[in-house]
This record gives sequence, structure tokens and C-alpha cells, in this order.
Amino acid sequence: MSTTEDASSCERRRIVTETDAELLALARAMTDLDHPLKREAADWAAAELGQADLVDADHRSVFAIDDWRRCADRGIHRLMVPEEHGGLGADRATTLLTLEGLGYGCNDNGLTFALASQIVSSQVTLVRFATDEQRERWLPGLLDGSMFAALAMTEPGSGSDAFSLQATAAKQADGTYLLNGHKAYLTFGPVADLCIAFASTRPEAGSWGVSAFLVPMDLPGVVQGPLREKMGMRTTPFGDIEFRDVVLPADALLSREGAGASIFSAVLDIERAYVFAPQIGAMERQLHDATAYALEREQGGQPIARYQAVSHRLVAMKERHEHCRLLLYRAAMADVTGRGMSLAASLAKIATADAGIASSIDAALLHGAKGYVSEFEVERQLRDAVGGLVYSGTTDVLRNIVARHLGVV
Repeated sequence: MSTTEDASSCERRRIVTETDAELLALARAMTDLDHPLKREAADWAAAELGQADLVDADHRSVFAIDDWRRCADRGIHRLMVPEEHGGLGADRATTLLTLEGLGYGCNDNGLTFALASQIVSSQVTLVRFATDEQRERWLPGLLDGSMFAALAMTEPGSGSDAFSLQATAAKQADGTYLLNGHKAYLTFGPVADLCIAFASTRPEAGSWGVSAFLVPMDLPGVVQGPLREKMGMRTTPFGDIEFRDVVLPADALLSREGAGASIFSAVLDIERAYVFAPQIGAMERQLHDATAYALEREQGGQPIARYQAVSHRLVAMKERHEHCRLLLYRAAMADVTGRGMSLAASLAKIATADAGIASSIDAALLHGAKGYVSEFEVERQLRDAVGGLVYSGTTDVLRNIVARHLGVV
């Protein structure tokens, strides 16, 4: 056997061994609700994160910038970034357990969603598709918490049909691009330093003509809109960005012309597989709080938990939490193996979005009037959960994706 064949064989064995190790770590995490990494993150979040008056912060849409920086200092922003790019190079199990623990320990769902969103969408996009020069320019500021990035595909007229976008990036004679368009409903839109914008460089080619660009927000012609009020996740900055004859240098192009569709599809699968990890943790916290309340609150001379109607609600919340958690970790396993990730991520997203609402309604019913008024912080869980039906693709669209995998549409 030649030296080249020996090296190739060793490399294949190394990859197989690393894959097996990741799958084993995920299997252990999946079956251990009290995993040490998860509990460590939860304990830290409970001690260090959370706005003093979250009811008021939610009402006024105040983003917890100090908590964001604490998370950066702890290295949370670095989880999914390889060591050679300044990250921690954490495996999938560590990433999921950490995000899940943060969701359990921190009751500011807007903060934990914002963290997960940037980590698994914008930063993953840079790691996987940017050049070394592009990474060197943008990753350090994102990883140390001093910068924010917005992933911009959605427009006022294109949501579920993402590739019907109207934004254009016309290539000029000097090699620059002239970017025009309106991007809407963006996490970090009003405060972003960087926008990863998708625009058509060849409108006649449809989705094959979509390209992605790294757009600094201080360029002339970039207009960041104000914060948009929304039902839930109010502590996550959210708004629009407009591009009015923005001149982009040739090196603003991400990957190559026409790669935008494949970039967005790949990142969206990653996002669906990981962005719900904090909500899984929040669902467990919600169950814990509801159970404690049901054991404490007495009616008819006994704790309400003793009534079958109440105990069965708690059981349903427990069932949903464990079901969604298993699907989430299963999606991460599909990411590791590279097989069936679209299907697994879609199922995890659908189940968690639906369960988040159902369990929040159960929690509100268990608390009675306290579950309806804002001061007890129960109703906010329901408002926050509604967003899960929409972001990363609506659950109706994701059901269509699953149906295609089943071969029925």
C-alpha cells in the first residue's frame, strides 16, 4: 500500500472515530436531563443573567446588553466557531446542552433567543462560507459581544416563498455591486453592525440568481429602521433594513454569485436544529414552576396538584418537553452524520413550536388569574412561544417539507 493510501485510510478512520464520538456524546446528553454541562449553564444563568424588572423591560422592549456581554465573556458566542477562527470548537452536544441550560436558568427568553439566533445563523454562515479575510474582519467583534449581525432574507412581500425576493445587487463595470431592497422582520435589524443580505444578481435565473453579501451597516445608503413592536420576545431587537443604492466592493460577495440559495438553505437547516434549544430549557423551567405552584396552591382543603385535571396538565407538559427534547437532539445527530437533517430539523421545529404554545396555555390555566396578568410573568411565556410558529419558516411550510420527504406532495 502506498504512503498516499495509508494517509487517506488514516484520515477516513479519524473522521469515523470523531463522528462516533459526537454521536455518543449526543446520545448521552439526550438521555440525561440533569447533564452536568446543562446544569452548569443553568446555574450560571440563574445567578448572572436576568433583568431586574423583566416585566418592565418586556413592556419597553429593553435588550439586556450587559447580559449579552456577560455571555460573550463566558465564551457562549464562541461555541460553534472552530478554534482556528477564535472559537471554542465545541461539539454539538456541548452547544445544545449549554443553550438548553441558559434557557432553563434565564427567564429572559428574548435574550436567550437572540444568543441562539446569532450563534447558529449569522456566525455559522461566516464560518462555513466566508473567506479567511471576511472572517478576520467580522468574527472577532461578534465573538467578543461588541457587534451584532443580522441574517437578511425576508422582505415585506416574500416570507415563506423566500426566493421571490425583490432585492437586487447589480454588478457594475468596475466590479462593485449596487444593492437595493428592503429587508423586514430581522433579529438585530435595528442594531446590527453587519447584515448578511441576500439579493438577486441575476433576476431572470430565479433562485439560481440569488447571491449573499456581507454589508457593513455604516455604508452610505443603508437605513436601519426603528424597533418594531411585537407580541413576544420583546427583549430581542427586531426591525427592518433598507438598502438605497448601496455600493458594495467585490469582496463583499459571500462565496460566489448564485450561491445564495444553497447558503440560505444550509444555514436554515442548522438554525432549525439548534435555535430552539433555549426554548426546550424554558419549557422545563415552566414545568418546574407550574408544578411548584400546583403543590403550593390549595383549594378545597388540598393542593390543586391533587386534582386529576391539574395533574394531567402537568403530565402533558412533561410529555411535550421530553418529546421535543428528543427530536432536537435527533436533529443534531442528523447534522453530525449528514443524513436526513432537513427532515429531522423540520420535525423538531414543528413539535417544539406547537408544544411551546400548548404548554404555555396549560401553565396559564394552572395559575388561574395569576396566569393572565403580567406581573406574575406566566402570560409572557405564551406570547414568547407564538413566535416559534413563524421564525425559521412557518410550521405550515415545514409541514410541507415533511410531506415532501414522505413523498405525498
